[in-house]
Amino acid sequence: MSTTVLRQDPRFQTLRKSNNLRFPATEADAVGRIEICQTAEEVAQALERAVKEGLRPTVRSGGHCYEDFVCNNPGGVMIDTSLLNGMDATGSGHTYKLGPGTRLGDAYTRLYKDSNVTMPGGSCYGVAAGGHISGGGYGVLSRLHGLTVDWLSAVDILTVDASGKVISRRVDKDKDPDLFRACRGAGGNNFGIITAYYFDKLPPAPKEVASVSMSFPWEDMTPERFEAILTTYGHYFETRGKDPDTWGLFTFLGLSHHTSGNVVISAQYTNPDGTADDLRVLNEFADLFQPCKPVATEPLHPDSRHTGAAGKARILTKPDGTPLPCSGPHNTNRDSWFDVTVRGGVGGGIRAKYKSTYMKRGFTPDEARLIYKHLTLKTANDVGGILAVDSYGGAVNKPELADITSIPQRASILKLQFQSYWKKPSEDESHLKWMRDFYTDLYSGPDVDAAHKGTPYHNQQYEGCYINYPDADMLAYPFWPQLYYGEQGLYPFLQGIKRRYDPNNLFHHAMSIRA
Repeated sequence: MSTTVLRQDPRFQTLRKSNNLRFPATEADAVGRIEICQTAEEVAQALERAVKEGLRPTVRSGGHCYEDFVCNNPGGVMIDTSLLNGMDATGSGHTYKLGPGTRLGDAYTRLYKDSNVTMPGGSCYGVAAGGHISGGGYGVLSRLHGLTVDWLSAVDILTVDASGKVISRRVDKDKDPDLFRACRGAGGNNFGIITAYYFDKLPPAPKEVASVSMSFPWEDMTPERFEAILTTYGHYFETRGKDPDTWGLFTFLGLSHHTSGNVVISAQYTNPDGTADDLRVLNEFADLFQPCKPVATEPLHPDSRHTGAAGKARILTKPDGTPLPCSGPHNTNRDSWFDVTVRGGVGGGIRAKYKSTYMKRGFTPDEARLIYKHLTLKTANDVGGILAVDSYGGAVNKPELADITSIPQRASILKLQFQSYWKKPSEDESHLKWMRDFYTDLYSGPDVDAAHKGTPYHNQQYEGCYINYPDADMLAYPFWPQLYYGEQGLYPFLQGIKRRYDPNNLFHHAMSIRA
């Protein structure tokens, strides 16, 4: 039996919360009980009880959902799968297994120690596999090896039929192949509860990586220098970054509000053979920014962008206090891939808001100027945030993968995540307004047609939004499903899967697939 945590239980107030402390929004919005499960059988039993009692089930694996899809469930049941973290694939017919509660850092550790392989997932150690993989899952090795769902071979999933019967399924490319495709990127809590992920093959773990970081203080920033940084960064991935020898390069451009940190570029590189013996690609990339006058910094913590701390790395100086130059290999750090990837802790635990964009091309001068404007606005209480710009593309952009997964964005070179963090509920309105104004303004320029103003709708410049960075503000637009699922028929396909496998719409939230 699962462990039932009711409202009077001393654990309830802690366990009812999301990693984003905005949710549940009020005490009345919280679930009525939490079922903590350790096996797939316990999940099935908890689900059966919820169905029998007519209660809405929501599912939590790691608790990192950006919106209110899990914890805001008034009087409902939260099924917690965080303890389904086993990785023993014995008897499954597959080589590797991840339970939905497996934290990414633990997965990397076990895969590395057991088999010297890895998964091209995210850099935040505490995120669990459940939501991460079901929504597509990308990270620092994705340009080299693709998305997590590109490697997925099968899933175990519990669905509920029209009569309310819970059905346990092992789905793959041959058995329930349409449902399997839907589980490869459409997002969590849409069709059922996934209790295991299976992989027949995974890429080898790199032996080592080389990294470098550059910081551009706001005190010395000008609009012209800011534009040069953004356009140089984007142009590289629009051109040179498409060459296969660069796919081992993952970069992060952290554009902090001027009150909360510097503009920072960090880069990590491994050769296709898993070594860091040849650093020409990394040095070539770093050298592009020398005219922009960076100062040297220590390597950024891999979780920094998830905690709002990007751009605060300590500046390295000479004994006389002058900054060290940042060029070529002299400030490049070469480390064990395992140490770089698995270090780090759990971010979050504060109030937050997020938005996203896929970009098929680099930044235009107009975009750079608008971003500069919003990052330098003088706001009350230092309201602001960070625009994190990750490199994208490479092995992700194999168009045939769009036909076997539910990730249609296979032409982008950059992935943007807009982030804002704060502590007090009284500051919600000001932070949300800053974020919305920034996003709407940026996507109301000449690169967006009149019908889709305010959004990065699919065109020559943009490729919509990432479902693992859900943004409920997009519900204001009737075309929001196309922002996340593209224009080529994927959403109608997913609607058909919804009608077939969840005919009663038991698994639903504000941005779930509409039957």
